[in-house]
Amino acid sequence: MSRLGPLREREFRLLFAGRTISMAGSAMAPIALAFAVLDLTGSKSDLGIVLAARQVPQVVFLLFGGVWADRLPRHRIMVGSNLVSGASQGAVAALLLTHHATIGLLAVFAAVNGCSTAFFFPASNGIVPQTVPEPILQQANATLRLALNATQIGGAALGGILVAAAGPGWGIAGDAVSFVLAAATLQAMRVRPPERTGATSLVHELHEGWRDFWSRSWLWAIVIQFGLALPAYTGALLVLGPAVAKARLGGASAWAAVLVAMQAGLILSGLVLLRWRPRRLLRTATFAVFSFALPLVALAGPAPLAVIIVAAFAAGAGSEIFGVLWDTTYQQEIPRELLSRVSAYDAFGSWVLLPLGYAVVGPVASAIGTGATFLGCAALVVIVTALVLAVPAVRSLERATARDTR
Repeated sequence: MSRLGPLREREFRLLFAGRTISMAGSAMAPIALAFAVLDLTGSKSDLGIVLAARQVPQVVFLLFGGVWADRLPRHRIMVGSNLVSGASQGAVAALLLTHHATIGLLAVFAAVNGCSTAFFFPASNGIVPQTVPEPILQQANATLRLALNATQIGGAALGGILVAAAGPGWGIAGDAVSFVLAAATLQAMRVRPPERTGATSLVHELHEGWRDFWSRSWLWAIVIQFGLALPAYTGALLVLGPAVAKARLGGASAWAAVLVAMQAGLILSGLVLLRWRPRRLLRTATFAVFSFALPLVALAGPAPLAVIIVAAFAAGAGSEIFGVLWDTTYQQEIPRELLSRVSAYDAFGSWVLLPLGYAVVGPVASAIGTGATFLGCAALVVIVTALVLAVPAVRSLERATARDTR
């Protein structure tokens, strides 16, 4: 069967189009927002505050988003989330373009965007098995991830061009338009609510998802790993990285090149993983996470831009290796009727400390230096990733087909 086989399915085509449009626009937002804040106040700490303001409500409402995604038609939740996100980004664009933006207002609308994303993420994770027959589910996920990574390259490049040529407001405006177009596309889907065995309370369904989550040592171990590593990695990269690019590397276009290189690594790994099927899923995935430290070390100097671009490419490749193998493990091990709830617990644990990372990395860099902060964050990523390999289930969990051939 063709690798594009899932696109023969109407519901998958609509999901594919909606997610691709939305993520292409969202790829412009990090560059635009970073340079909007830096142009407004010049403060790395202020950028961390705005990023944290988005992350807090996203974490707070994530578990509830998982429950509702296991109750309602998942595409309807995605439509509503996209419309709210589009409205919030449209408001931010208007504030920037009319020169009425303040850090406080940017933080408020970032919080609105984070809340809507809390409902989008579990629904998006759980809907894929409802759009394609089971034999082509892995193809469907690979197709979605490749499209996502390809659009991220174009979006990041376009974002850098727009910011450099016209200002950050137009980059945010493009993101707002993409959310509206994505909502219109997803609205056309016809997907039923997930099957349920009977009426149960919100608390009961939360407990059911937690019980399944905590019963799997490989799952909670890796979630704890990412709960510690992600704040260090993304906090340093997204808060300190743009500031270093502006001061030492050439500005928005240089930072766009770094982000594009990272997305190129994602795409190359995605293509390789269409054929490469490692037997030890989580052991391979965990080794790939060590690559996250590379761009942090390169930015600590900072190294020449070319070295940082190579390091970002390697981190992107490692990220996609982890992501594809993690998705495969989920599909193989988690019951589908619990998929949105369990994925919400996964995201909650992985993201819960992100606001703290965004908020403190700027003050820490001011206190001990930007280079030392980058190196400290890189060391934390390496240490927690090494520790998770001590969990037997992480080292031993195998692909289902490998177990079946014994």
